Amino acid sequence: SLSAAELQQIVRDAGIVGLGGATFPTSVKLSPPKGKTIEMFVINGAECEPYLTADHRLMVEHADRIIDGIRLMKKTIIGIENNKPDAVSAMTAAAASAEGIEVRALPVRYPQGGEKQLIYATTKRKVPCGGLPLDVGVVVANVGTCYAIDRAIREGRPLVERVTTVGGLVNKPSNFLVRIGTPISHLIEAAGGMEDGVKQLLSGGPMMG
Repeated sequence: SLSAAELQQIVRDAGIVGLGGATFPTSVKLSPPKGKTIEMFVINGAECEPYLTADHRLMVEHADRIIDGIRLMKKTIIGIENNKPDAVSAMTAAAASAEGIEVRALPVRYPQGGEKQLIYATTKRKVPCGGLPLDVGVVVANVGTCYAIDRAIREGRPLVERVTTVGGLVNKPSNFLVRIGTPISHLIEAAGGMEDGVKQLLSGGPMMG
């Protein structure tokens, strides 16, 4: 029963930002300037960085919540790299009863998780050099962002946690649901500590971190 403006206000008040890494305010993305129209959403489930599996686990374990967050928007394509068949299956099953949502398995290709590359892979629309996705009528959101939108609107929950991968040279590579502000040392401890010989700690993926 809520209007688009009321939904946008909930997203703004919950402090939801892009959880793909850029942390751009989601409410701004959902409020296009005059003269710009959102024709479709492209949802980023590609997660093309090696080692990172946070979005993968989120899609497998909470596909229904992600689809519900997407359902609150409009026509949508969800792009997932085809090396995550369980995520493709979970998201396809969750989207079966939702109108206007298409799940598309994509070939594994770095850097397909980049906004412009993902738009082209899913829609064949080319964002002009120096332009924004809105210039071709598209808004891109990460699956974690959609999950956060669902929790904000259905439960009144602000963005205070996210799924985080601790991988590479740790004794127990894992994904954790982590409160924002948790010290990295706590995450490394939860992952069984570092293996011998570690020389570098990266925040983010090994390609872009």
